[in-house]
Formats: sequence, structure tokens, C-alpha cells
Amino acid sequence: MSRHALIKAVLGPIMRLMFRPRVEGAQNIPGTGPVILAGNHLTFIDSMIMPICCDRQVFYIGKDDYVTGKGFKGRLMAWFFTSCGMIPVDRDGGRGGVAALMTGRRVLEEGKVFSIYPEGTRSPDGRLYRGRTGIARLTLMTGAPVVPFAMIGTDKLQPGGAGLPRPGKVTVRFGEPMEFSRYEGMDRDRYVLRAVTDSVMAEVMRLSGQEYVDMYATKAKAA
Repeated sequence: MSRHALIKAVLGPIMRLMFRPRVEGAQNIPGTGPVILAGNHLTFIDSMIMPICCDRQVFYIGKDDYVTGKGFKGRLMAWFFTSCGMIPVDRDGGRGGVAALMTGRRVLEEGKVFSIYPEGTRSPDGRLYRGRTGIARLTLMTGAPVVPFAMIGTDKLQPGGAGLPRPGKVTVRFGEPMEFSRYEGMDRDRYVLRAVTDSVMAEVMRLSGQEYVDMYATKAKAA
């Protein structure tokens, strides 16, 4: 049994009992081939809930801080996060975004499922913020379809994204696949990248019902 299957078999029932996830539109995720899951990001447990809502293993980028801890606790955390599909990347500095983008590309070129939060960070106030264009570059470079999704209610279970989450009910809603083959070869055109990103975010907004803010979340946090 793989580590991912073990995590899903052991912790899946516990997490379903705690969070009672209602999954809508799971049939929209293709059963084979590369897929990009793109959605909103409300709190830390979003990435823990997503893997139990999909039949296929989901990979995503995470801070390398989660896997560099010392001692038994550090090794246990590293085993848990990587078993859940997290790929650690040093996202600090100017090269962090490029490393994350290339990692996502590699996952997709291997025909796997890659999950991304286009906002780039957790929402500071529950609203949906402007998407960064890495999502557009990924779909244009690889040809992978984008399945938009919305996490609903996770921020109520873990306000502020810190501390242990409390039990409750969440909804994970998947939209229909979006493909952008008409823009093939245009992954360096900034106008195309913005148009593709905005169309994905518009669908995420429709699925989540969030208020949209035409500002990057990082700028809102800094302010």
C-alpha cells in the first residue's frame, strides 16, 4: 500500500467525521491525464481536505518549512505532508515563484493532478482576491485542462488559518473543466495570461459566492 493510500485509509474516515465534506461536481475531474485544480484559499486545512474529496491523488506546493523540522515530530510532519501530496519548495526570494511553476509543470507532464491557489496566499478576510498568472502559464505550457473549485466553510472551522480546526461541515464544489488550447504558444503574452487567469477566477467566484476584490491578497495583507 502506498503512503498516500495509507493516509487516505487511516485518516480519511477521521477527517470525514470531523469536517463532513459535501462534494459537488467531482465527476468534472477527468479520470486520467494531467489536470489543474484551481480554487480559492481560505485557511490551512483546505489542502488537507482536498485529497479526501478526490479519487485521484492530488499534488500541491507547500512551504519547505513543513518538512525541515528536527527530531521525531519533524520527521512525522514531513512524512504526513508529503504523503498527502505536498511537494516542498523554497518559495522565499525571487526564484520561489519559478520553482513552484516548474514543479507544477513537471507534475502535469507526468499526467498527474496538480492543485493550485491562484491568489497565491490565504484570503485575509474571506473575500476572493485577484489571481496571479502562474495558473495561466501552467495550462498554456502543458495543455492541461483547468477544473475550478471552491472551498466553502473551511474558514469557519479554522479562523485565521491557525490552531487546531474545530469540527463542522464544509462544501467542496468543482466546476466544469476549462481548456485554453486557442491560446497555444502564447504563454508569454501578458494580456493572454491575464485574460486566462481572470476567466478562471470568475468561475471560482461563481462557485464560491465570494465577493471579488481586484487586488492581490498579499497587498491587502500588507496594508
